[in-house]
Amino acid sequence: MIQKLLIANRGEIACRIMRTAASMGIECAAVYSDADRNAMHVQMADAAFYLGASAAKSSYLNADRLTEIALQWQADAIHPGYGFLSENAALAARCKQRGIIFVGPESEVIAAMGSKSRAKEIMSAAGIPLLPGYHGDDQGDAALLSQGNSLGYPLVIKAIAGGGGRGLRVVPDSREFADALNAVRREAGSAFGDDKVMLEKYLPLARHIEVQVFADSMGNCVHLFERDCSIQRRHQKLIEEAPAPGINENMREKLGAIAVSAAREIAYTGAGTIEFLYQDDEFYFLEMNTRLQVEHGVTEAICGIDLVEWQLRVAQGEPLPLQQEAITRDGWAMQARINAETPAQDFMPASGLIKQIHWPRQEQLRIDTGFRAGDHVSIYYDSLLAKMIVWAPERELAVDALHCALGNTTIADIGNNIDLLAVVLEDEGFRNGLVHTGLLEQNLKKFQQLAAIREVRRRYEGPVAATSAAVEVRDWGTMANWRNVTQNPFSRRFHWLAQDTPGHNYSPVEQADVRQHKFVRSPLPGRLIALCVTSGDAVVKGQALAVVEAMKMEHTLRAVADSIVQSVNCKVDDVLQPEQVIMELEGEARGARETAGA
Repeated sequence: MIQKLLIANRGEIACRIMRTAASMGIECAAVYSDADRNAMHVQMADAAFYLGASAAKSSYLNADRLTEIALQWQADAIHPGYGFLSENAALAARCKQRGIIFVGPESEVIAAMGSKSRAKEIMSAAGIPLLPGYHGDDQGDAALLSQGNSLGYPLVIKAIAGGGGRGLRVVPDSREFADALNAVRREAGSAFGDDKVMLEKYLPLARHIEVQVFADSMGNCVHLFERDCSIQRRHQKLIEEAPAPGINENMREKLGAIAVSAAREIAYTGAGTIEFLYQDDEFYFLEMNTRLQVEHGVTEAICGIDLVEWQLRVAQGEPLPLQQEAITRDGWAMQARINAETPAQDFMPASGLIKQIHWPRQEQLRIDTGFRAGDHVSIYYDSLLAKMIVWAPERELAVDALHCALGNTTIADIGNNIDLLAVVLEDEGFRNGLVHTGLLEQNLKKFQQLAAIREVRRRYEGPVAATSAAVEVRDWGTMANWRNVTQNPFSRRFHWLAQDTPGHNYSPVEQADVRQHKFVRSPLPGRLIALCVTSGDAVVKGQALAVVEAMKMEHTLRAVADSIVQSVNCKVDDVLQPEQVIMELEGEARGARETAGA
């Protein structure tokens, strides 16, 4: 039995795991970096242990240090959450060797599915359709370009070990292939320690649909229906919902059966997700995530099941609490990811102190967050501030409920995407269920303009009035009762509300427009991960000059006109402050434009 659980993660997922573990009587320990010394997940835990410096490589990605802490604290198990080491086969193997339960599948399964090329080989052998592509061993530039030209454009270059939207670039034509390949290799090597890539045909109007699967060590395997995660920016999800709109029951059953078959094929255990691209009534295997997903809450809401509790029970050798015939879905759930970023500036990440947070009190609303007023949003981790999840009897009401909740949310003194999310929910195509992965990009300029107007109106007119349905708040923390959802009449009424702490005065850094200056400056705090030119080089308009990484995203600085590099003032791996001069240009070409994710 698991009595002591080390949570090898941070932020909202660490807090969310702790709530379930506490309801099961399990003692929890948190880990933290320099940047997270006073974070919510640290203060919630029964014990907390220092990992190292703020950078993820020195802290949350340090598997040796994590297992050392687990042994020191005499933990029975490690829960990796998602991201960081959640799909790290070496950590799973190390835990097994040292007698620590790893809350996840076996290391061999993680390794097989962690390689996108190997995963596709397995799924192809199981008869699951794949997109046309190249998954071969020849990783030479010429070979990859030749394969890309044969495949046709547009195509996608993906890191074989990638995930979460990282290590992925869409290539519209052969002229941009080399730059995209270098960017994917660089990002993959930094984030995953493996710079090998694969190619796939790009479907611009496809839907991103995934099926939640769960299996135990006794041979039982079930699916918990599907989710639609098509609303994305930079290939990272923004709005997710369950079930997927517009999918007929025959296709829904087929997807579920194929997902279970795929999980059985690899003798899977624990929570996992089989992801598909769906277009023109055809579906193609995309990848398998061998962990809990960020969007797992919408599945919990429609099924009345606590997936973290299931994870912990399966990890300690128990059978699945329910078999397939006992798992039913009810109503519609929708989630919005609230990020610290500035949509008007190509979703540039924002960092700094949060002066104020106000979450709405609304029935059938759940807020998963790891931040409070007075907390600092670091440059070292992703930009996720909170997940806002609603449940309603039908999709139209779920859209209205989420829109209302966003309108009644205030996050002061740090850039965020609340207004853009609300504008997407107002879009006629979205409201009619006509979603696809290109919807946001195709309407981006319009959405940005409408979000800017909405932000000004909210600033002067105040939050949107609450609906009459927002009359009661229930504590979602008693999730153990979700197993008996026929006996638990309040299972749909959930809400987590972070307690505010005294705020601090803070003036956000203004991002200066550097296009008219001779200095190329960092547009935000981050790390210089690539210099593309040296002193004395002649550069042309649009040429990449440097790449800055912040909050798990790359930002390429490009020349706005022809010029000469007069001096380079920084070196790779330097930590940059906003407006710090990276290089100086001379001639008519001065300054740079910033292209996020390019």
